[in-house]
Amino acid sequence: MTPRVSVVIPVYNEGADVVRHLERILREVLLPAEILVVHDMPEDTTVPYARKIAEHDPRVRTVLNTYGRGPANAIRFGIDAAAAPVAVVTMADGCDDPRQIDDLARLVDRGVVVAAASRYMPGGQQVGGPRFKRMASRWAGRTLWWLARVGTRDATNSFKAYDTGFVREVGIESRTGFEIGIELTAKATRMRRPVAEIPTIWLDRQLGESNFDVGRFVPSYLRWYLFAFGPRLTGEQLAVRWAARKPDAAESGRDAAETERDAVETDRDKESTPQ
Repeated sequence: MTPRVSVVIPVYNEGADVVRHLERILREVLLPAEILVVHDMPEDTTVPYARKIAEHDPRVRTVLNTYGRGPANAIRFGIDAAAAPVAVVTMADGCDDPRQIDDLARLVDRGVVVAAASRYMPGGQQVGGPRFKRMASRWAGRTLWWLARVGTRDATNSFKAYDTGFVREVGIESRTGFEIGIELTAKATRMRRPVAEIPTIWLDRQLGESNFDVGRFVPSYLRWYLFAFGPRLTGEQLAVRWAARKPDAAESGRDAAETERDAVETDRDKESTPQ
């Protein structure tokens, strides 16, 4: 069965902690789905635990990221490898509520290109986390909402659903941290494409320790924050911009992601063909 949603989970040495999170996702996601556990290296400690779950539930797949190390590259690879028309990015640390994956995917199915799980709209909440990070993301979300009309009060949250066709049209330029969420929200805003949100309750990391360095990634977030305020752009203009910034290495990695996606689709076709 062709999935309606691809759940992209970037991981880095999560070890046994990932089991609890994957079990939650498998229990709560009711739409036909594939769960892509994207890792940067074959020896990642997450892999054996994810593969053990995959033995019992074929929705789970481990995917080796060949775009380069880091969460941005893992998310990029995962979206490119996604077989579904909707990709939902969620973290492996238990901060996000997996019950909302279906709702986010359905928003994209209804026509928005970015659907955000918002901590800062009525009904949303953020519990825990570093104080500076909370203040900065709230300020960025509120100002983008009021001044740039981005369609969500939480542009920086990574827990979002995307129209994969839109993502492949405009490209992803981020290469470092988790700023892909604000990048794609800003691009949708500049193209005047619809962005929507639902409230979420974000809980500080429950599993393992965070590897997120706020100070290191602030310049990348600021770049896309400012980008959201520019004039309207067409898809062609964004595609040209993206093509001009793509390194040759990314092209070979993209071929690998597309090969991964095509292989999975071929396997599904064989399974659905009467013998």
